[in-house]
Amino acid sequence: MNISKIFDAYSLRARLFPAIIATAPALAALVLLISWKSFELSNVIAIVAILVLFFAIADFARSRGRAIELRLYSELGGKPSITMFRRNDSTIDDGLKERYRVFLASKLGVAIPSAEVECTNQAAADAFYEQCGVWLRQSTRDTKTFPLLFNENVTYGFRRNLLGVKWLALALNLMVVAICLVLLSRDGWGMDTELGKRAIVVVVISVAHASYMLFAVSRNAVLDAARAYARELILSCEALLGTPAASKGKSPPRGRRSR
Repeated sequence: MNISKIFDAYSLRARLFPAIIATAPALAALVLLISWKSFELSNVIAIVAILVLFFAIADFARSRGRAIELRLYSELGGKPSITMFRRNDSTIDDGLKERYRVFLASKLGVAIPSAEVECTNQAAADAFYEQCGVWLRQSTRDTKTFPLLFNENVTYGFRRNLLGVKWLALALNLMVVAICLVLLSRDGWGMDTELGKRAIVVVVISVAHASYMLFAVSRNAVLDAARAYARELILSCEALLGTPAASKGKSPPRGRRSR
């Protein structure tokens, strides 16, 4: 089966990979604790279970990731692609942002909210910035023309979706370890037997995996990726404007990068 024909590049890296990582201990248990010396019914069931597990958890990761995304945006005061466009945000140079506002307003056919309007009616200004973000996302879908933006989007999607299945992954870890302990107890705690050695390997994988999920998968990592993607999305205006720097593949002058 060619996975690339089922999943596009984004789905493969941002949705399927989090599902694979989340289920790693369970996959290790299936591979190590089931005999593969002969192809029997149990092997067929294991393969089917793995494939179904991938699809189910990839879909679950996406839905949970979006739910987390909404909460994070609410706590941040809006999408990073909106907040970075605001005049009181210094992530991107004010001069660049004003050029982008003029460019995007011409594409949208709407007026730019003035500084006074933005100060007194932030919601109205944010509505304009939201339209800008939508237009930019639709205009930068060519991954060959905007490879850096695509990679930032993939990184954000990967981290967001992986955070969405964090607690599911930890629950799977506990379940796998419990199964290994039961098998070891039934085997008389024989660590030198074939089953004992495999069970110990699965337990070690589960512990390492749980440590990664606990300490590396975090809200801060998602927020960092969200800001990086939003910043690159706004700066994609340079290429759309057709500036000399953009046409030569050079990066435009950029403001302070928020981390």
